[in-house]
Amino acid sequence: MSKKCKRSVKPYQISNKSGYFTLIMSKQGFFSFSGLILISFVIWIFSTQKEVDADFNERVKLSLRDVGNQLLLADGDSTSLVLPVLELKENKFQLSFEKHLAFMPDSLAEIFSRSFRKSNLPESYRVEVIDCKSHQTVHSFEIKSNNSDNIIPCLGRPLDKDCYQITVRFTQEKGNSLASKPILYISVFGIFGFVVFGMFKRKRPILEIPIIEDYFSIGSYIYFQEQSKLVRAGKEINLSNKENELLIILVENINQIVKREELSKRVWEDNGVFVGRSLDTYISKLRKKFAEDDTIKITNVHGIGYKLEVEQQN
Repeated sequence: MSKKCKRSVKPYQISNKSGYFTLIMSKQGFFSFSGLILISFVIWIFSTQKEVDADFNERVKLSLRDVGNQLLLADGDSTSLVLPVLELKENKFQLSFEKHLAFMPDSLAEIFSRSFRKSNLPESYRVEVIDCKSHQTVHSFEIKSNNSDNIIPCLGRPLDKDCYQITVRFTQEKGNSLASKPILYISVFGIFGFVVFGMFKRKRPILEIPIIEDYFSIGSYIYFQEQSKLVRAGKEINLSNKENELLIILVENINQIVKREELSKRVWEDNGVFVGRSLDTYISKLRKKFAEDDTIKITNVHGIGYKLEVEQQN
């Protein structure tokens, strides 16, 4: 606002019957005062909502780690790790394991149900079991608050020991979410619209939703291409630009020979840079970053090129 807010204030008066004060505000002052109250109210709502969401996310991650632990114990594994639970996007989470495992779909559904009940999580959710190598869904089921509508296929058919990632997406609103109450939304935005129209007359900002990046499983590592990093057992390993560009090509041709000429051209020559021995240097750096997993090798095929080899664990 270009004009200053003017107020007319009369002194308060005290009588023998009662004490009171009178404050007369201009129309513009009323909007300013209302705006401040509303802004404070909105900040309180959304700060409270953030606390609710943070608590929900922590309960989900804790519960999923419990699910992972029970699955490993059921498979006779009491030593390997449950990897950090990832929040892929709102209401969608991913559970990963350090080693391969096998389980029965019947047990999986029961373990999820029992663990989620203990953590007081929403009763409607969809679970997918994804093969790490093919990224295909090998098993899935859906639980609804109305148990008669549950969909749990392939009961009694065991899943062989392999590398799996389990994702869960909640299909029901969080019950204790303030922002899920329609009356609260209508009241807040009704008052907000009234104040904005009378005072500011400007548009609300548009919030951007972040895009979740793709990832690949390489042995016991999780490779985030867009972030140029590897994750193993909760530890992040950053990659340089050249290391990341080389790894992208090797992953695209996993267990296949990639000619030196192709690597040099795509990573260096296309950018007008002379290679020399840079290729061998960066391959050596990548080997060191995969050194903690003996099933991963970057083999030098003499006179031809390199091959990223990942042994399949039984």
